[in-house]
Amino acid sequence: MNKHFIFFFLVFGCLLESLNAQNKVLIQTTAGNMIVKLYEETPQHRINFLGLAAKSFYDSTLFHRVIKGFMIQGGDPESRTASKNKVFSNGGPDYTVNAEIAEKYIHKKGALAAARQPDKYNSTKKSNGSQFYIIQGRTYPRAYLPKIKNDKKTAYTEEQKNIYETIGGAPHLDGGYTIFGEVIAGLDVLDQIANAETNGKDRPTVDIRIIRMKVLND
Repeated sequence: MNKHFIFFFLVFGCLLESLNAQNKVLIQTTAGNMIVKLYEETPQHRINFLGLAAKSFYDSTLFHRVIKGFMIQGGDPESRTASKNKVFSNGGPDYTVNAEIAEKYIHKKGALAAARQPDKYNSTKKSNGSQFYIIQGRTYPRAYLPKIKNDKKTAYTEEQKNIYETIGGAPHLDGGYTIFGEVIAGLDVLDQIANAETNGKDRPTVDIRIIRMKVLND
């Protein structure tokens, strides 16, 4: 076996073992900082996000799609050098991540989830390799929840109903996308980004960048 390959394998193995022990990431942005906690129940997405963050994949990328009362989206590597007129779509690494949709997790405010192509092109709901979104959302009366047409297979629990009624979120996305973490610090920064002025393509008129992401040690 090639010595260089052996060395790479050993280094990568050590990195993977190290990342397996982590579940928090600091997202430093030009609007302020957020900390996200990643879920153990979505291991492929957790390790993928940690790995990309550790190798500076997200550094200098934009929150390129922002919709007040809904969500903020980032993670497109093409956004680093994008012109003001750039329309973003499916930029990312050359791979997807298999869906890890867990019914216990809902699109509450602060939920961190993976972006993906629509069902028309992606019947298995595979996630984009790097693009993600964070929910701002709005509140919903619990009586409204059963009327939402989405992919959630189980009924909402009382706790989930209370979350949507008091904290808010985007329940129409439940069951359709992999939620793999949540914001545990910096919800005010989330609001600041989500409330930014945008153009007709939902891109902030003043660029909001991820300065860097840092994997945190507990």
